[in-house]
Amino acid sequence: MTATHSHPWPIRWDLLVRYRYIETIALWEGRLTTRHLCETFGIGRQQASKDINRYIRDIGPGNLVYDTSLKGYMPAAEFRPRVTEGVADEYLHLMARNNELSNVFESLALNVANIEVLRVPVRDVRPEVLRPIMQAARQRKRLEVDYVSLHNPDREGRIIVPHTLVFTGLRWHVRAWCEKNQAYRDFVLSRFRDIPEILDDSRQGVEQDDDWNTHVTLRVVPDPRLHPAQQQVVATDYGMQDGALDITVRGRLVPYALKLLHIDPEPTLADPMAQQIVVENRAQLAPWLFSAG
Repeated sequence: MTATHSHPWPIRWDLLVRYRYIETIALWEGRLTTRHLCETFGIGRQQASKDINRYIRDIGPGNLVYDTSLKGYMPAAEFRPRVTEGVADEYLHLMARNNELSNVFESLALNVANIEVLRVPVRDVRPEVLRPIMQAARQRKRLEVDYVSLHNPDREGRIIVPHTLVFTGLRWHVRAWCEKNQAYRDFVLSRFRDIPEILDDSRQGVEQDDDWNTHVTLRVVPDPRLHPAQQQVVATDYGMQDGALDITVRGRLVPYALKLLHIDPEPTLADPMAQQIVVENRAQLAPWLFSAG
């Protein structure tokens, strides 16, 4: 929800970030000290202590207790997340972000010891390329671009109408109407050349993109050829309920979701141990599996 004068955020944004950090570190590392905040946010010990005490008083009363032997705060037995969801992904993503920052700003100590994160290759996307794409998407403008692809490695002029940036887990692309193909397509950001030129308004927008606006559910289950005990291990790995994991995505994003899950779109692989999970409702996903749009 967007903050307005009549409905302001209940917590100042910079404080909310620190409160979330306090909660996440305390919950997942079991020990929080003022040093955590000092080194991560570049604040003094007095301010860090004030933030922790304010969290205890105003945000999560009873959530943290001071342990003299640990010389820090630990989560109480009745700990209940107040500004986080209390899921491991929050801590893992925080560590991943801190790891990325540490690689960029090597002088910062961001408490990433005992954590190693594989980094995907950095795609070369220049600000001067991205800015007009974003402007055109927000204002529904036609955009003249030079684009290369594997099918056409020589740059080719196109006119597109972008509407949404998408991160697939490995790279960024923009979903856009392509006047050449008279269809919505995915354009990889690192394949734009020169600086896109903003043109006039367009009638094409996200509302007309049927594949984008259609939501479908991927029903992921352990490969039935696995032994029942093996299936249970796989089900637990993926947090399945009643032996299945339902993931709802936009129709157009189905192929990317399958790639993230390392699921081959082919009906059956020879070795059930190869990917261990399969899509149970593959037939329902067929319209999006091989779409060129």
